[in-house]
Amino acid sequence: MNISFKSLQLKARHQVYALLSGNNLSKLHGEGYDFSELREYQMGDDIRKISWTITAKLGKPYIKELHANHELSIVVATLMDGSLYFGLGNAKQKKLTEVATLLGYAAQQNGDLFTGVSYGQDKINATPPTKQLYHIEQFSKTLFESSLLGTKVNCDTSMQNLFQRTYRPSLLFVISDFLEKIDLSILAQKHEVIAIIIRDKEEESPKRLGEITLRNPQNGTNIDTYFGKKSIERYLAKLKKNDEKLIEHFSRHDIRYVKIFTEDEVLGKLLELFK
Repeated sequence: MNISFKSLQLKARHQVYALLSGNNLSKLHGEGYDFSELREYQMGDDIRKISWTITAKLGKPYIKELHANHELSIVVATLMDGSLYFGLGNAKQKKLTEVATLLGYAAQQNGDLFTGVSYGQDKINATPPTKQLYHIEQFSKTLFESSLLGTKVNCDTSMQNLFQRTYRPSLLFVISDFLEKIDLSILAQKHEVIAIIIRDKEEESPKRLGEITLRNPQNGTNIDTYFGKKSIERYLAKLKKNDEKLIEHFSRHDIRYVKIFTEDEVLGKLLELFK
C-alpha cells in the first residue's frame, strides 16, 4: 500500500477515535420519537406533522419537529477532475481524500450509515450504505488513486444523479474546489447540505511567474503567456466573482460551508464548522 495513503488513513482514524468519540456532527431534524420543538406551520410543511391539539388552542396551525433517528445517513460526494491537480502536484486531491476519509470514520464511529459517491468524467464510484470500515477505506483508496489529469466532471449531471440516488434525508457533504458553477439547490430541498471547498493558497494568492507555459489540467492544452501583475489582477477578479456567486448561492439555500486549504488541519476546520 502507498505509504503516503496509509499515513493519511492512520491520521484520520486517530483523530476520529481519539478526539471525536461521542460527538455527532449533525443538526438534522427528522422522523423519530424525541420531541424537538414546536413551531408555526409554514407553506410546504408535511401536514401530517400538524399538532391539532395545539392548533385548536392557539388558533393557528403548529407542527411538531422531532429529533432525527439516532442512526443518521451520512453521504459524502466528491467532484473529481483535473482541477484538483494544481501547481507541482496533487495536494488538493490528497486533502480532499483526507476530508472524505475523516468523515467516513466519524460516521462509522457514531454508528451512522455512510455512503460515499465519487464523480469523475466518465465514471461514478459509490459505496453501498454501510457501517463497515472496509467500504469506507476502499472509497478512500479510490479517491487517493484516481487519475485526474486531462479529465473534467459535469457538475450539473453529477448533482442530478446524486439527488436521484440519495433517497433518505441525509447529512450530505459535497467536496470540491468549487471553481466551476454548481447548483446544489435541488439537494438542499431534501437534505442538510454542507459544502467543503478544497483550495491551495497559491490559487488565491498567485505569484508573478513572468514568461511561462501553463497547462490546463482538465484538457491538457498548453498556453505560452506572461503571468505578471495584470494577469494576476484579471485572474483574481474572476475568482472573486466566482466565489461571491458561490457564497450567495449557499446563503440563499441555507447551505453551510467551510474552506479548507491544503496546508490546513482538517479536524480543526470541521469542528469550527459545527460549533
